[in-house]
Amino acid sequence: MIRESTPVRLESPLPEAVPAGSAITLFCSGTACRAEAFEFVVGDERHSAAAVGMPRFDIPCRRSGFWGVVPVRAPTESGSLEIRAAIRWPDRQLSYATLGRVPVGEPLPDRSSSSRDDELVAICMGTYEPDPDMLRAQIDSIRSQTDTRWVCVISDDHSSEERFAALRSIVGSDERFSVSRAGQRTGFYRNFERSLQLAPPSAGLLAFCDQDDVWHREKLHTLRASLGSAMLAYSDMRLVDEAGHTLRETLWQGRRNNSSNLASMLMANTVTGAAALFRREVAERALPFPDSPGLEFHDHWIALIALAIGEIAYIDRPLYDYVQHRSAVVGNVAGPVPSFPGRKRLRVPRMHDWRAAYFLGYVPGEIRARTLLLRCTDQLTPSKRRALERYLGAGSTASGLAWLLFRPARMLAGRTETLGGEWQIALGIVWRHLAIAVARLPGWPERWTLDTRFPDPARFEHKRLRRWRERI
Repeated sequence: MIRESTPVRLESPLPEAVPAGSAITLFCSGTACRAEAFEFVVGDERHSAAAVGMPRFDIPCRRSGFWGVVPVRAPTESGSLEIRAAIRWPDRQLSYATLGRVPVGEPLPDRSSSSRDDELVAICMGTYEPDPDMLRAQIDSIRSQTDTRWVCVISDDHSSEERFAALRSIVGSDERFSVSRAGQRTGFYRNFERSLQLAPPSAGLLAFCDQDDVWHREKLHTLRASLGSAMLAYSDMRLVDEAGHTLRETLWQGRRNNSSNLASMLMANTVTGAAALFRREVAERALPFPDSPGLEFHDHWIALIALAIGEIAYIDRPLYDYVQHRSAVVGNVAGPVPSFPGRKRLRVPRMHDWRAAYFLGYVPGEIRARTLLLRCTDQLTPSKRRALERYLGAGSTASGLAWLLFRPARMLAGRTETLGGEWQIALGIVWRHLAIAVARLPGWPERWTLDTRFPDPARFEHKRLRRWRERI
């Protein structure tokens, strides 16, 4: 017998829309009261939930939480994408429920035009409430580039009328610049995605640009010359204060740079967007940017795509000044540790820190890894595919978890690019296994079960990476 209706609720947001024919990965979580087995159904494909029947103390039905990651290929035509659930109940009955529908829009524009100019660089700048003086310095540094084969598109994330007017005034009538103001604020991650979409199709190369840095005159020329056959090239940077005084001549003190190890890049990015120049093919595979819980960074995703489908080149000298100031949109790299209400520093992580390490550490990596496998499978080398599969295996197999736990030992050989962040992610995976095991114990006191609600994103940070940034 199949039930016709079920008490199922999806709590995680679905994308507002996806392009037709695109490959995406969804994080789905919610409640299904007393469900014993749970599968996500998309078209003819089924994907088992990572957890079901988990404790939820914020609703009357305590054993109801579920979550999972769902890789999806959108239909090739406009319409909608239906996300359904197949649920097995204690009486062994099976039921189906619709979790949600995602509109499927037009496919992304075909950028493989024969009119592409592989010499033209589209500089993609994202702005929000830019400081006029800092923005002017950045715009002037772009205009002063020795390499003149560029255009600049500026995507403004719905700044105030006053700041946007100042931006337009600084750009002036320079036809090399185009400015577009978003209808509503979406955050820096989506704003940089929008900047890529605004780049002219003829540009064969692209470069991200922040609103408050200063490029050295030879930046574009050096990146272009160093790109060679690589998919992306990036440089070191000099850290300066708002007055232009040098704080550090290099970013890479106390941490090893990495431009070749995909597993390390998946867990800890080393490519700063403003330092990079990349090929159009990277942008095509990167769009649309994936949705994942917690903080998302455009440069991390671009770096992963570039390394998945090719090589990354590194220029071991600063090519721009990274200005440190308190009003930075993404934060002050050289600033103090942010303070969150109720937060206490403990040497031994507490269980809710382990929970945050799972949902905001491991799961975002899982989403990126599965999206890379969907979009880049034709370009992945066996070793890179194996790196992604090992990361995914860490969440479900003992051998995978052992690989993750022992990976920080690489630091003994000087491979410090992740600063041992694998250990924190591994604790998150251990938390998931503990939560599932405890929830299934018969007669276990409810007060001893683990809280499985989605955590506050502010609860998670890679602690060793944070301490490294503190010393900058």
